[in-house]
Amino acid sequence: MRELRIHGRGGQGSVTAAELIATAAFTAGVYSQAFPAFGVERRGAPVQAFVRFSDEKIRLRSQVYEPDYIIVQDSTLIRDVNVFAGMKDGGIAIINTEKKAEYNIPKGVKLIIIDATKIALEEIGLPITNTTLMGAFAAASGEISLDALKDAIFDRFGEKLGASNFAAAKRAFELVKEDKL
Repeated sequence: MRELRIHGRGGQGSVTAAELIATAAFTAGVYSQAFPAFGVERRGAPVQAFVRFSDEKIRLRSQVYEPDYIIVQDSTLIRDVNVFAGMKDGGIAIINTEKKAEYNIPKGVKLIIIDATKIALEEIGLPITNTTLMGAFAAASGEISLDALKDAIFDRFGEKLGASNFAAAKRAFELVKEDKL
């Protein structure tokens, strides 16, 4: 089983990203599970969402404590939350930021820095980065295909919003695949 933990703030679409990633994996024939972890927080408060992928049925229902992958939608969370906690050796951390800062990542973890906010603003017209980061995740992890991601995005958002959100996801996918970050 492989696990993803998404760190974001309320209103950034972390839960939607988890659901769409799980949907894309499931439609490609992989068992998947997505769920959030948040209390009564409101917009802007730290939230987490989780995704599991497996070739067998998933019976585990706990939060993800030792992820293979993390996505950080807002790099300011790194000051307040140990987003790298429990990351597995060989894991991948994807951080949305325009800054090439030094992060205290665990040994053996691959770091991918992408300015998902800039891409989202240019493609969607809003600083909502979830679909952009989903594209980066698809390229970096290989857990979901770009086609499966496209289907999940269009199913969720419809034709007009789906087109702009997929354009952002595809652009991030291609940047990560071509290692042009």
